[in-house]
Amino acid sequence: MARMHTTLVLAAFLCFGCAGTGSKKEESYKGFGAESVSRQTLQKFAPKPLEPELSRKIQSLLDIRAPGMGMIHPDGKRLFFSWRVTGVSQIWRLDQPEGFPVQMTGGEDAAQLQDITPDGKYLIISRDRNGEEHPGLYYQSVAGGVLRPIQHVKKVQTIFEFTSPDSQWVYFRANDLEPDSYAIYRFNLKTQAKELVFSKKGFWTVLDFKPDGRLLMNLQITNTANEVYEWQPENRLLKPLFGQGEQQEYQVVYGPREKEYFLITPRGEFRAIYHWYQGVEKPLVPGMKGDVISLGIDQSRKHLAFVANQNSYMKLHVLDAKTLQKISVPVPEEADHTYSGFMSRDGRSLMVAVETAKAPRASFSYDFQTKKITRWVIPSVPEVDTARFVRAEPMEYTARDGTKIPMFVRKPADCDRRLCPVVVHFHGGPEGQSLPGFSVFAQMFIDEGFIFVEPNVRGSEGYGQMWLHSDNGPKRLKVITDIQDAGEALKRLFTVRGQVPKVGVMGWSYGGYSTLYAMTKFSGTFDAGVSLVGMGNLLTFLQNTAPYRRALRIPEYGDPEKDRDALLELSPVTHLALLKSPLLIIQGAEDPRVPVGEAISFYQEMESKEIPGGLIIFADEGHGSKKRSNQVLELGHTIDFFKNNLK
Repeated sequence: MARMHTTLVLAAFLCFGCAGTGSKKEESYKGFGAESVSRQTLQKFAPKPLEPELSRKIQSLLDIRAPGMGMIHPDGKRLFFSWRVTGVSQIWRLDQPEGFPVQMTGGEDAAQLQDITPDGKYLIISRDRNGEEHPGLYYQSVAGGVLRPIQHVKKVQTIFEFTSPDSQWVYFRANDLEPDSYAIYRFNLKTQAKELVFSKKGFWTVLDFKPDGRLLMNLQITNTANEVYEWQPENRLLKPLFGQGEQQEYQVVYGPREKEYFLITPRGEFRAIYHWYQGVEKPLVPGMKGDVISLGIDQSRKHLAFVANQNSYMKLHVLDAKTLQKISVPVPEEADHTYSGFMSRDGRSLMVAVETAKAPRASFSYDFQTKKITRWVIPSVPEVDTARFVRAEPMEYTARDGTKIPMFVRKPADCDRRLCPVVVHFHGGPEGQSLPGFSVFAQMFIDEGFIFVEPNVRGSEGYGQMWLHSDNGPKRLKVITDIQDAGEALKRLFTVRGQVPKVGVMGWSYGGYSTLYAMTKFSGTFDAGVSLVGMGNLLTFLQNTAPYRRALRIPEYGDPEKDRDALLELSPVTHLALLKSPLLIIQGAEDPRVPVGEAISFYQEMESKEIPGGLIIFADEGHGSKKRSNQVLELGHTIDFFKNNLK
């Protein structure tokens, strides 16, 4: 009987375009993107204007902008970087440190800087449309001017890999041959010719390269498992190097010598960095606690930079790539997080980002010869005193099986004396991690009188391999209760004089899924929810998400055939009959990850049961809002919904 009930609920859920959406009834939704939904539906669920006062508050905080770290021109005198100051990410140039920025790209489509050719003539730029995640690749003179296409094809991802040392070839990957596989191409900037370099079934990327044409190739098996090969141009064969058959994670770069590599992998509970030379592997920094999350090396193989997640704070480490001796980079003492960025090809400079709890990220360059650190870009903080921003406090709550779940809590100063509503934000991923540090987003809720809480439930990054993989596939059934336990614990923690606070729940992507599950399966725990680009049904999600993502998502969530019962039990729609508290769903029509059909179908069921809430669809956005105007609406409606239902 239970299985029959599940099937009936699922059949009802799969009615896409039913009464109330303005389109005809169909048995199920199919595909993704704006073309998968009617224009009438997009018009009906378009976002409404906000109250001017709330809009002004959000606009003011969004004016706090930290630019990307950027790339130093080969002449060492100019910096090119991405910045959202116009409301959309564009490319800018500084002709001197802390100078006046010159805008290089414009328009309504987001642009990201990918590289500067070694000869210093061109910028390599990625550009996407409407959040479709089908970017194209372009090049532009460093002096400015029009963007010239390398490749931009509808419904195809064209993603930069590297530029050859002689500045002639731009290497990129694209899924134009098969939608779920990536081929490697190269484009000649002089002749405009495109050549196919490598084509093989699978999610292939380039990790590193040698001047003689050898490529260090990555085959992604799951989001947290991959295999590394060397592609040899003389015979066009793949030589296995690391991870074959292991189902393990590897990040690898070439070292200065032949048969030498630096790699990140979890030989134990945490990802550590290792030195591999002529078949001998040794830990590079023995005894380091926490995950090493990224590494990079300059093309002259002089300096190795890596970032370690140490107790949820990101710390930059730099080594001499030949002697393996530590190099001290002087960063401000108050830094909460330090990150590495672009390394000049000659190994002279490294871009460094510094973030504190009271100030947005600032970008510096470090010169290894002069040992001087230079600030290039000053973050924008107009009309806002960031000294008042609340620092995240590390805390924990106890799950029903006794496990301590870490969380970061920010709260208004007077919430020890008065009853304050709570908003719980679950991160995406699911392999993401909520971190302390500077957060305009969190401060928006603080300013409205909410206690803002970010748990790192089981399945999150940063707490070891057992924690990370504890929610894979059907195992998620055993730990999904961390969501409910968070709500119950926070009610007890923030009770004031016997009064229990109202608690809301929200999140993007997997955090949106967590919200839907919290509001259905754990109905009554949370008093209101806002799900942003979240999945309502794991089966239809896996069937309709973009092909390039499906193969990587199945190992995380479960196989639609073998794990069907678990996927149904873990789908919020299965428990939709339990939903009783207000729920707002926000979605981008062009989302290739979580199809818009997930949101529409779920809302139709809410509407038929007369459950309070709403649906907002951004016709010109994908997996989360990228345009400034849409971000204001997305955040404003979220805050307004919680104000109306938690206070």
